[in-house]
Amino acid sequence: MRRIAISVAASTMTLSLAGCGVLNASGSSADASPTKGNDLTVGLLLPETANTRYAKFDYPIIKNKVAELTKKQGKVEYANAAADADKQARQMQQMVADKVDVILLDAVDSHAIAGEVKKAKEAGIPVIAYDRLAEGPIDAYISFDNELVGEVQARTLLEALGSNADTSDKVVMVNGSPTDPNAKQFKSGALSELNGKVTIAAHYDTKDWKPENAQAEMTEAINLIGKGNIAAVYSANDGMAAGVIKALKAAGVTAMPPITGQDAELDGVQRIVTGEQYMTIYKSYPAEAEAAAEMAVAKVQGKDIQFDALTQDHVDSPTNKNIPSQLVTVTALTRKNIKSTVIADGIYKLSDICDATYKAACAAIHLK
Repeated sequence: MRRIAISVAASTMTLSLAGCGVLNASGSSADASPTKGNDLTVGLLLPETANTRYAKFDYPIIKNKVAELTKKQGKVEYANAAADADKQARQMQQMVADKVDVILLDAVDSHAIAGEVKKAKEAGIPVIAYDRLAEGPIDAYISFDNELVGEVQARTLLEALGSNADTSDKVVMVNGSPTDPNAKQFKSGALSELNGKVTIAAHYDTKDWKPENAQAEMTEAINLIGKGNIAAVYSANDGMAAGVIKALKAAGVTAMPPITGQDAELDGVQRIVTGEQYMTIYKSYPAEAEAAAEMAVAKVQGKDIQFDALTQDHVDSPTNKNIPSQLVTVTALTRKNIKSTVIADGIYKLSDICDATYKAACAAIHLK
């Protein structure tokens, strides 16, 4: 078993969903424990709408997987907090009142939600932290290896700068929301690669991950450093990368410096095709979401062997230690591997990326 702290992640171990034959050791969903059969309800609390992944991937994948695991008898009660921590607290209170069987929680504010996690626990409802590690007595955690995300972003950025990169190269860091524990891990991983190799000339923690906030921050950085003196921009995700690019364009920059991203949003992939954005982090959302659904169903139905097989990592939060977890690895997506990642995995069709607007750009990089 591995243990990592919320501030220092160090595991790249992942559990292949396709290779988990051991998971059947405690039986299929037809062999559910007497306490709960297939007629279960999973509460799903997602954090915001600015990132399109939640509505397009996470919710439908979890919903479909729960239906598959329960012979279409189980259901998902879904709510999105739209980046409002108070709203998410009310949504969680409602789910507790509705007596859902288990809650998958992707917290807006990992610290502020701790009290509601405790109330759910007191009501006998297990809480699994999904994608972001919430505080309080959660039963399990599933996410991507977040420090690895930052490390891969930074390494790819350094590769883009080339072998002559040194501390004379000025980099702007546009990090994620200070209320999101994942953002701190992304930043920590990135700094572990960037420190001593380039100069961080300006850095920001971007409220609510909003692209417009990133745009304002980048405008400030341009005024501070000078548009011609920025060698690269570390942006923690694709939405903020779009704001960064808007700011650079508004300042008259035509040839973009290397800019990172995360989430492999369609717009981000298309910007990579045109060269406006250098890379993004591709995460297998189906792997994360399906495993989360399996964990939730196994927890409710008392399938301890299956649950343990899905949570072979362990992490510490600021409030709880040794939390059973699964950490999923990630991939750097650049022009070179669009076809072997998001297209091969069925996230997007070639026609989605190379529509009429991007057809010529796709042809120019031989993406066809």
